[in-house]
Amino acid sequence: MPSARKTPRGAKPADAPVLPPFELLRVENLHASYDGAIEVLHGVSLEVHEHEIVTILGSNGAGKTTLVASILGLVPYVRGRVRFRTEDITALPAHQIVARGIVEVPTGREVFPDQTVTENLLLGAHSYRRDRARVRRNLTDMTERFPVLGQRRDHLAGTLSGGEQQILSIARGLMGRPALMILDEPSMGLAPILITQVFELLKQIWADGTTLLLIEKLAHLAISFSHRLYVLELGSVAVAGTAAELAGDVRVEEAYLGRRAWAEELGKS
Repeated sequence: MPSARKTPRGAKPADAPVLPPFELLRVENLHASYDGAIEVLHGVSLEVHEHEIVTILGSNGAGKTTLVASILGLVPYVRGRVRFRTEDITALPAHQIVARGIVEVPTGREVFPDQTVTENLLLGAHSYRRDRARVRRNLTDMTERFPVLGQRRDHLAGTLSGGEQQILSIARGLMGRPALMILDEPSMGLAPILITQVFELLKQIWADGTTLLLIEKLAHLAISFSHRLYVLELGSVAVAGTAAELAGDVRVEEAYLGRRAWAEELGKS
């Protein structure tokens, strides 16, 4: 593999405005490999419109994290095209992609436990770190917007609870003022009550104007939260549609649980 570095009409979250037609992200026929030999993604295509919530579902090994890494310029062997605001960003290095307005909130939160809350937040301002006034302004905004972070700004991030660390990870992403925030399994490792709180927070972030692309395993939660969904299975898009179209669709359950893929593998043996 060579190295490269419409308007939706589906269900909307409560009080959602009519979706504009502006296309923010387009992934076209994306193939990806970490070693140049074994493909993980096999021709994945998807699109995300401005001020939309799109979720990618899939079981373990479906290729969800590799898809995110490919969008962010972190996979060495990529064939296909990734466009952001009509610009081809396929071959750009990760820091330039972030500077253009795409930020990831990684799975498992991944805060720096031996650094303070403030130091973790400042990492989100790396792309404009020389603009000290902007850094101070955004830091103040985050600590006011999330009072728990303001109250614990001098505490080590490792002393925060799991829910607080997830809030810190999201706030660190917002420090970059992204046009598109990609969240890799924001519900992972959280108690049900904390999952509800995190998704309420994400709904508010969306309402404030940030487009969201989620990677999730909780299918029912994703369908109730999203405008549109894609289901990945073994590195390919198995099912795609609006939330209204996919609610109760047996194909989502089959692909999400990997039943069809497993049955096919058994049939080959």
